[in-house]
Amino acid sequence: MLKLAGKKALVTGASRGIGAAIVRRLAAEGADIAFTYQRSAEAAQALAREIEALGRKVVALQADSAEPAAVQRSVSATVEQLGGLDILVNNAGIARGGPLEEMALEDIDALLNVNIRAVVLATRAAIPHLPRGGRIVNIGSNLAERVAYGGVTVYSMTKSALSSLTKGLARDLGPRGIAVTLVNPGSTDTDMNPANGPRAEKQRGLSALGHYGKAEDIAAAVAFLVGPDAAHVTGTSLTVDGGQNA
Repeated sequence: MLKLAGKKALVTGASRGIGAAIVRRLAAEGADIAFTYQRSAEAAQALAREIEALGRKVVALQADSAEPAAVQRSVSATVEQLGGLDILVNNAGIARGGPLEEMALEDIDALLNVNIRAVVLATRAAIPHLPRGGRIVNIGSNLAERVAYGGVTVYSMTKSALSSLTKGLARDLGPRGIAVTLVNPGSTDTDMNPANGPRAEKQRGLSALGHYGKAEDIAAAVAFLVGPDAAHVTGTSLTVDGGQNA
C-alpha cells in the first residue's frame, strides 16, 4: 500500500543530500513531487528522471532560498503544476561557522535569510493551499538542542528558531487540521558534512551509536511524519542523531 498515494509534496533544497533522499522516499510512498534547487541543475534533472521512472509526476524548480520572490514562486509553481499541495518540507539550509566576532555580516545575513526567513516565507505561501490533513515538516539540527562544540553559534541559533516556529504554527493551524513538526538531524553523511571529512571524527565520538547517520534515516523520519501513522503528531520535534544529544 502506498501511504502517500495522491498526495502532492514540495521539498525545498533537494537536488542532493538529505533533500534528495526525502524526495525519493516520498515518491516511493506514492506522492507526486516538486522540489527546489539552486545551482545543481544536472543533479536536479537526474533526480527528476528517477522520480519519473517511478511513475510519479515531478517538477524541478530552480530557486534561490535567499530570494523571497523565488521562494514564493516555487510554492505557486508547485500548486499550478501538480494541481495542489498537501505536504511542505522546508529542507533548504546552509551552514557557515566560526567565532561570532570573526563572522562577516554577509555570512550572518545568509544564515538568517536561508535558514529562517525562507522557511517562514515558504510556509506563509503554502498555508492557503494546504487542505485538512496537510503537513508541514521543518528540517532543523540537533545543534539547536545542544551545542556540543564551538564555532556554530549563529547556525545553531537559526535552527533553534525553527522549534518555536513549529510550535506556534501547530497551535495556529491545528484547528484547520494541519500538522506541523520538526526533524532535527545529527551528523549525517552528506556533501555538507561528509563522514570522512576533517570534523567527522570529533562528531562521531559524540554519538551513542558511534557512527554518522545516512540521509535515508532523515527521509524515513519525514515519511513517518507526513504519513497516516502520524495523524495525531504535531507541534513536536523528532531528533535523529544516533544519540549525540543523549
